[in-house]
Amino acid sequence: MPPLFQKDEAGVYRALPLSELPWLEHGFGSASSTAWNQQPGLASLNQVHSSICIYAGDKQGRLGEGDALITDVPGAMVAVRTADCIPVLLVDTRHRAVAAVHAGWRGTVQRISALTVDAMTSRFGSRPQDLTAAIGPGIGPCCYEVGEEVAVQFPERTNLQGRTRVDLPEANRRQLIAAGLSPERIYKAGLCTCCSGEEFYSWRREHTRSGRMIAAAGVRKA
Repeated sequence: MPPLFQKDEAGVYRALPLSELPWLEHGFGSASSTAWNQQPGLASLNQVHSSICIYAGDKQGRLGEGDALITDVPGAMVAVRTADCIPVLLVDTRHRAVAAVHAGWRGTVQRISALTVDAMTSRFGSRPQDLTAAIGPGIGPCCYEVGEEVAVQFPERTNLQGRTRVDLPEANRRQLIAAGLSPERIYKAGLCTCCSGEEFYSWRREHTRSGRMIAAAGVRKA
């Protein structure tokens, strides 16, 4: 099967099925990319590992505390910053609306991806069957080893004997399916930020030295 994600010359990964939408701007940054870093129109959040989803509209800059942003305004861009946590972009192809989600283990336990689907339904009238999701680079089950107190909250784990591994991308995929998205419209990058060397920033690998990568989505102006 050909890869569903492709890195461009700027070091940004694009989900190829989403790149077919002419009205959509989207991408997942890597450690080498500077896309959106200085873009004045970008909307983001002070991320707190929560289940809070905020409507950005056409606002710019940091919009408060939360872990997901949605908008349907042409020219607006919503973004999250990650370094192992899972970035999820949601796209409503019918209403031309987008979301950017930051899903660490705490946000995943609180169902942040599914609650963002609910927020899009409430705000835009989005139907789950019209939504497409791209799950970008994040720490994979190959590297995400946790203790029992965290693992017990996930069915997407290996076991409960001592340290165990959790599959955060799969956990978010399953939550999106439970929220009504078609499995065929959920695309996973399958790229681990922790064991990919200098390709990505990783908090687990680099700790306080780690930078942050930006994942963003927006509706292009006509």
